[in-house]
Amino acid sequence: MKFGIGLATIASGSTPDGLALVAETAEELGFESIWSIEHVCMPVSYGSPYPYNPTGKVEAPLDAPIPDPLIPLAYLAARTERLRLATGVMVLPQRHPLQLAKTLATLDRFSRGRAILGIGIGWMREEFDALGLPFERRGARTTETVRAMRSLWKEGPSEFAGEFYRWSKLEQSPKPVRPGGVPIHLGGHTELAARRAARWGDGFMPQLDGPEEMKPLLEIMRAECERVGRSAAELEITAGSSHSLSLAEAKGYEAAGASRVFFVPSSRRAEKVAEALRRFADEVMTEFEVEEPAAPAGS
Repeated sequence: MKFGIGLATIASGSTPDGLALVAETAEELGFESIWSIEHVCMPVSYGSPYPYNPTGKVEAPLDAPIPDPLIPLAYLAARTERLRLATGVMVLPQRHPLQLAKTLATLDRFSRGRAILGIGIGWMREEFDALGLPFERRGARTTETVRAMRSLWKEGPSEFAGEFYRWSKLEQSPKPVRPGGVPIHLGGHTELAARRAARWGDGFMPQLDGPEEMKPLLEIMRAECERVGRSAAELEITAGSSHSLSLAEAKGYEAAGASRVFFVPSSRRAEKVAEALRRFADEVMTEFEVEEPAAPAGS
């Protein structure tokens, strides 16, 4: 089992010192990864229902700091040695594949192969409106963005022609450390998300609270893998919730098929989070065979 720090770049992780303390403590304790989140802005008034809260609203204040998801990970590349550096999740259809592929490849190079791209299609129409981007067909745009970035990550020049993006033959360098490019993990709580993950994801993050709630989506994912001729074992399953993770829940996620679970910090003080990480390691992680990250490439 792998253990990650979810929602890491808000609250205690929204400052350099706080994030460094959380990440360095996590690496010391054997955590495998740390995951940033993304909202480019928070409209003062929004009607789009937030799908992960019964109220339909984000719990945090509108002015709560939400740093860019990639810059803190680059900072942590210099502060840590083994911790995998992941977005969980980035709103992919808000990004242009040429620019994002370059940034991710650079992060992967400077972290010696530790980058993971966790993505979602987005839920807030008002955020897309502010960016001047279409909310409709964002799922199709996401799929095409993944195809486009993977074409750029292959060796040699590439060209691309799709519904949303196209360019003639060009070269983009550096390439990611791993030959297949930066691993892409799809987050979501819908059947469509499960099917997309099965078709082209390196991993799936079913964003539902509790192992039992997660199981139906995993069955859909496995059925879609079989339909497209792919082994479901190729996909890494990441699970967790927005509340404290108990030993029983972690065991339940493992039994359901998860290979990684999230610990989500609940304090605005990094020192308190570090203490909670140590308790979690003593009370939960010791009950598992913990898979720590491999040494970075080129080390």
